[in-house]
Amino acid sequence: MTTMPFDADTTVLEPLCGTSTDRAERVAAEARDVFVPIPADFRLVSGERLGQPVIAARLHGRIDGPLVVVAGGISAGRFVHRTETNGLGWWSGAVSEGGPIDLNALRVLSVDFAPEALPDAGPVTITTQDQARLLALVLDHLAAPRADAFIGCSYGGMVGLAFAEQFPARIGRLIVVSAAHRAHPQATAWRGIQRRILQFAASVGRPEDGVALARELAMTTYRTPEEFADRFEDGVAEAVGAPYPVCDYLTSRGDAYRTHTTPARWLSLSDSIDRHRVAPEAVTAPTFLVGFTSDRLVPIDDIRELAARLPNLWRLVETPSLYGHDAFLKEDAFVGDILKNALKDIDQ
Repeated sequence: MTTMPFDADTTVLEPLCGTSTDRAERVAAEARDVFVPIPADFRLVSGERLGQPVIAARLHGRIDGPLVVVAGGISAGRFVHRTETNGLGWWSGAVSEGGPIDLNALRVLSVDFAPEALPDAGPVTITTQDQARLLALVLDHLAAPRADAFIGCSYGGMVGLAFAEQFPARIGRLIVVSAAHRAHPQATAWRGIQRRILQFAASVGRPEDGVALARELAMTTYRTPEEFADRFEDGVAEAVGAPYPVCDYLTSRGDAYRTHTTPARWLSLSDSIDRHRVAPEAVTAPTFLVGFTSDRLVPIDDIRELAARLPNLWRLVETPSLYGHDAFLKEDAFVGDILKNALKDIDQ
């Protein structure tokens, strides 16, 4: 593997032409959950304790395949593969048998980020470095000296950078999608408003309404103005006081999320994003970066700065997308080709 020089131009990757292998020879395992005890003396960087006894993780794929950690945004979790989770897989477009992250060839590890959504728990001050330490506990439990690859998207990409910074000997390669070495101040401003909505709603006894409203606002930052214009350009309310179609859409997204998490968990993880800081010069693993020029939460200039400062940049790929920050979830073909290229020689 060679280090690619920094190049701010868009890189277009060609699809790979791989050979198929008999399913019977792969001996892929059924997915299984793994619950890893958190030591009693484990403390967050803040000095706080987690209010949960274990970290929940999940293994998918080939029993003896290279180990690949897959991590997503703060609303993602350990269920990445749809066919094994009754429709709950958050990234089944990428993680599947024969897919870009091929369960016939690879062993995929995914985790639920701390803190758990415990009913009576309050928020904690947790950093991406704390999440990386918790992942190291999972690897220790599995007797895995290292991950052959770490693929992180959004918050998961931040955790991947923190893991590579803290545990350089425990990672073979790093693929970071839609994440940088720090949070952008404008994105922090948007998330700060979401947190204040949550805090206000909880203070008046309406926590689920707060989650729904915060999610509505978040959706406006995940996508692009162009997408909203395409979908709702002619959307006018039918009468005075009636909702506009775009507002109906956001309300439905908020309602679908109101019981997905708790205010305390959202507050903790949202704050964790904004506390994220990694020194790019300390990330020595070969690193493949993917950014979308239309992403308003993680501006492409921040990813270009990260690329310029990494000592072992493998490649930077950037492209526009109608879907902005959510492009890694929506642009299946483009992202799939990138992942195939980034993983093609992982078993060598």
